[in-house]
Amino acid sequence: MKSILVIGMGKFGHHLVNRLIELEDEVMVVDNQEANIRDVFSKVTSARIGDCKDVEVLKELGLSNFDIVIVCIGESFQDSLEVTSLVKEMGAKHVISVASRDIQAKFLLRNGADEVVYPERDIAYRLASKCSADHVFDYMQLTDEYSIYEIPIVKEWEGKTIKAVDVRAQYNVNILAIVPQKGKIMVMPPVDYCFRPGDHIKALATKECIDNLIRKIG
Repeated sequence: MKSILVIGMGKFGHHLVNRLIELEDEVMVVDNQEANIRDVFSKVTSARIGDCKDVEVLKELGLSNFDIVIVCIGESFQDSLEVTSLVKEMGAKHVISVASRDIQAKFLLRNGADEVVYPERDIAYRLASKCSADHVFDYMQLTDEYSIYEIPIVKEWEGKTIKAVDVRAQYNVNILAIVPQKGKIMVMPPVDYCFRPGDHIKALATKECIDNLIRKIG
């Protein structure tokens, strides 16, 4: 469980906060419009109405008490940049800011952000990779080289264990989870797990290595 402050409650902020609550984190939200936070009052640990460009408002939040401060101000990049700079100057441990373009990310990183995320770009890249590749059901890029892919198992794996198939040695692919046709995802499955019909795997690999494996699926 972490203590997280979310500044700005637009669409992205709402999705973020609702998921953080599901993950049982302690969440405080701040927005300058009451209407934007009214629907989460009863869900979050704390909620405030205030303009975070105001130093006095930020002082009252106790920024150093939060593990993470996330700046989700989407309407005005100037406001986002100013708030990012202020919260870092006033003691925030780790600041994550939202950007929509590379130039915005550069300015945010220079002015206090420890990390920058691109929600719209990341979703677009993920969807494009999923749609353009056969047998890829989910995709998340981790670095320029490595990504996590959800793909179905090779037919010949059915009835065999992870150890027997030896995917890592054969294809240079690391299995992070099993996604069964029914039931819960199994994270970090044991080597004696026996593949069943309909199973998918979540695998960490380069595109070249995952493409070699996909060719076996047919």
